[in-house]
Amino acid sequence: MGKIPSSFRPAISSNSLLKTQNPTTSTTTTQPQNPPRHFNNKNKNKKPTSKKTDFDGTKKLPVLFNSPDLSEAKKVFNSIVTTNQTQTPLDRSFYNSVLQSYTSISTVDNSISLLNHMIKKAPAFSPDRSTYHILLSQSCKVPESDISSVQKTLNFMVNNGFEPNPGTTDIAVRSLCSVDRVDDAVELVKEMCLKKCPPDVYTYNFLIKCLCKCRALSTVYSFIDGMRASFDMNPNLITYTILIDNVCNAKNLREAMRLVSVLNESGFKPDCFVYNTIMKGYCTLSKGSEVIGVYKKMKEEGVEPDLVTYNTLIFGLSKSGRVSEAKKFLKVMVEAGHFPDAITYTSLMNGMCREGEVESALALLEEMEAKGCSPNSCTYNTLLHGLCKSRLLEKGIELYGAMKEAGMKLETACYATFVRALCRVGRVAEAYEIFDYAVESKSLTDVAAYTTLESTLKWLKKAKEQGHAV
Repeated sequence: MGKIPSSFRPAISSNSLLKTQNPTTSTTTTQPQNPPRHFNNKNKNKKPTSKKTDFDGTKKLPVLFNSPDLSEAKKVFNSIVTTNQTQTPLDRSFYNSVLQSYTSISTVDNSISLLNHMIKKAPAFSPDRSTYHILLSQSCKVPESDISSVQKTLNFMVNNGFEPNPGTTDIAVRSLCSVDRVDDAVELVKEMCLKKCPPDVYTYNFLIKCLCKCRALSTVYSFIDGMRASFDMNPNLITYTILIDNVCNAKNLREAMRLVSVLNESGFKPDCFVYNTIMKGYCTLSKGSEVIGVYKKMKEEGVEPDLVTYNTLIFGLSKSGRVSEAKKFLKVMVEAGHFPDAITYTSLMNGMCREGEVESALALLEEMEAKGCSPNSCTYNTLLHGLCKSRLLEKGIELYGAMKEAGMKLETACYATFVRALCRVGRVAEAYEIFDYAVESKSLTDVAAYTTLESTLKWLKKAKEQGHAV
């Protein structure tokens, strides 16, 4: 129960690495703040779109080709063209989709041959840059030991009048990284820089993030230094935030603070994301004093804390046993205009339960609901776990009834504690009922649920045989 809830907003949003659709829009435009989590989402019932797209944005059609054989593919295309002669002319996006369908099962050479055949048989089809990007994406996903196929596709693209641009580099890098060819992506970026087509900041930071996930920190630093020295490409605030997030996840907080100093020396001011990331790192180490220190530092620097800041702060203090201070910050965040959400209350309840203040945690649940904030599955699991630990079994059973009625799942630690509490007082039949619900609700796998129950019963039998108190 001491892990940072997965619903904490990550310090590095993947959206920060994506290109904005309108290049003329300023990156400093203020985005509307999301409503608190307990507010109703008017779009929650909206059905997701069924359209599927690839890196190049081309809409995917149902598979048209059942075989990678080139001659068969040509016959299929000829049939499409012949059938459509008396109908509405086909547009470029349709031809691109046909090519895309074939690239999913063919070789790069055969895909290029089919494209040449398509141009010959359908004079109305005029390939554009996105057409060649389809081939480029395919060539990047070929399991090769080098980037020869990528280079071949780029040359084919140039020979047909389309010089690579930053979008070309972006598609190649993302495609290579999607199949774990990160080293090839680095090689390609350097090659594109030599050809005066360097990556933009979005592609650059995307590659940095991929390197952080699968390579040593020294390798990441070496890449950054090389790009700075050879191509005058310098890291920006997002780059440093990615690096800080990476070292914090590795629990290397000393390096994180060094990076903050480097960030300042480079002319950037740490923002709320940076401070939240460092606070999250200290939370994983249960260092409440350091979490408060980061909070005070950001206030001194004139950086206004957001909801994530306060949630992280309250979680960190609660986890390190400083519940009274966490309660104070609950009031501070309200005074600052931030509505506590399910994460805020659940973190504080977790801390209360750890300190044996289960009754206070239940009172906080009532306060939470009275203020219009709906508890979630994590909230109930936290309380049920705390009630069982404090041997308030009857209240735990009552809470479990509410969970069952709402169809909530049991977390592994909560299930194990609940089953043990029931078995301890001889209510084995009810423990089996909990086991049935855990399996039916898919809270745990059959094996995990049964193993937990079986080990509990063995523990109980052994403890009674040895005359130990349970």
